[in-house]
Amino acid sequence: MIAPRLWQGTMRAGMSSSPDAQAILSAVGGLLGREIAIDDFLRRLVDEIREAMQADRGTIYLVDRAKGEVFSKVADLPPELGEIRLKLGQGVAGYVAATGDVVNVPTTGGEARFFPGVDERTGYRTVSILAAPIRDRSRAIIGVIQLLNKRTGTFSAEDARALEALAVQAAFAIEATTLYEELTRDRRTEEASIPLSARFNRIVGESEALRSACRLTAKAAASSATVLIRGESGTGKELFARAVHVNSPRAEGPFVKVDCAALPATLIENELFGHEKGAFTSAEQRSPGKFDLAQGGTIFLDEIGELPLAVQGKLLRVLQDKEFDRIGGGKTVSADVRVVAATNRDLERLVAAGQFRADLYYRIKVVEIRLPPLRARGAEDILRLARHFIGAAARRHGRPVPRLPELTAQRLISYPWPGNVRELENTLESAVVVMDGDEILPEHLPLPASVSLLSADEAPTMPNLEPPPQWPRAVSGIPAQETQPDGRVERVKTLAEVERAHILAVLEQVGQNRSAAAKLLGIGRNTLARKLRGEE
Repeated sequence: MIAPRLWQGTMRAGMSSSPDAQAILSAVGGLLGREIAIDDFLRRLVDEIREAMQADRGTIYLVDRAKGEVFSKVADLPPELGEIRLKLGQGVAGYVAATGDVVNVPTTGGEARFFPGVDERTGYRTVSILAAPIRDRSRAIIGVIQLLNKRTGTFSAEDARALEALAVQAAFAIEATTLYEELTRDRRTEEASIPLSARFNRIVGESEALRSACRLTAKAAASSATVLIRGESGTGKELFARAVHVNSPRAEGPFVKVDCAALPATLIENELFGHEKGAFTSAEQRSPGKFDLAQGGTIFLDEIGELPLAVQGKLLRVLQDKEFDRIGGGKTVSADVRVVAATNRDLERLVAAGQFRADLYYRIKVVEIRLPPLRARGAEDILRLARHFIGAAARRHGRPVPRLPELTAQRLISYPWPGNVRELENTLESAVVVMDGDEILPEHLPLPASVSLLSADEAPTMPNLEPPPQWPRAVSGIPAQETQPDGRVERVKTLAEVERAHILAVLEQVGQNRSAAAKLLGIGRNTLARKLRGEE
């Protein structure tokens, strides 16, 4: 845990100490580009502010616009309570979220904005409150910082100004995380509120397969167990390896990556374990290996299935005895290193073929995390990742964030993504660079014109056929309304008619092949037949 450091305010003659608002980013800024658990990041953020302001307790509430509520993302609550949700306008936090005012309550006695129900649920006695809105760069309120019970007296007007400044820095920090995208994306067509499952910064998605991997990652991080991460190329194995490290007790130690597939068999032993002076002709001095460099931290062995058998034996010794010998060395070196390995190969088949040691196989898979391929994560995750990558690429290349119309979204969903998340990211960055106008069209995507379509069972279902507000009024080339030559609007097409016309257009595109059309549309063949008959 990073110790709070904001309490480094400047003392001025005749004035109380005041926290440095800029210090908050230096205190937690190093975490912004890492795969830290979002809850842990926000906890460190609020702890910095609480200590700086000499408050007894601190809470960050986030705004859930879909439900018209604020909810406590980090707070000192009994385990059985989980979270606190308040309607916008309810309680001090709800009032601040609704109005944008900074509120200083010296005493809760007789204060109309104070909601005693929270104290009744938590068993805590609130005496004084200071709360400020967290606004993003567009001035939209995305949350509230609330402090309870100043340790010495009550919160002053200077405290209120200081918290307002700290809230600005907190907003900058939150905007740099992937949580910000969930707080601000358009949910007018969705019933679900902001997901509160265990998540890590920089890991985007809410499918159950990904949630399961995240839950297991959190458990693995809290332990000292060796971890094996399995998944196809491009599924994010290194991201999850870093999440294991960043959220572990070794987080302040080094994270050292070794790509076992990129090194010749003759060099991999030296790369991992180093050598002593004189070990071979050109060894003029001792050279540390990756295990030396990873002391006190984590070593990530990517593509461990590529390790030569001779080196596998030395790795087994590290895992069993926590020691190794450098090449040409006679002195055993202790290894205070956690091992996280990854592979996209069938290790069981390699073991059966005698190409991978069975004893090493069982040693590295103490905790096994399986990452789902992108095609198995569902349409929502594909589009969520697409929005994330489009926004990141637009910022990186200095362009406005383009829209993603329905036809392009359909193309993204129907493609099987053999390169998984990495391929999706590269595809959308290319589209952002080459596109004209303000939206990404299917022709901007550098995807093959003819692809092996997913089976009806594999294809993700389009989350919503009705275009959300940011999509154009006309989709699939079908006008939203029919206009007569004299300018009169005859009528608006119903959603069922638009859907049927789109299905017929897809059928025309695939030569009336219903199986192929069903795959492109992400529905079963029986569902397609029902829709063509006009049934629900």
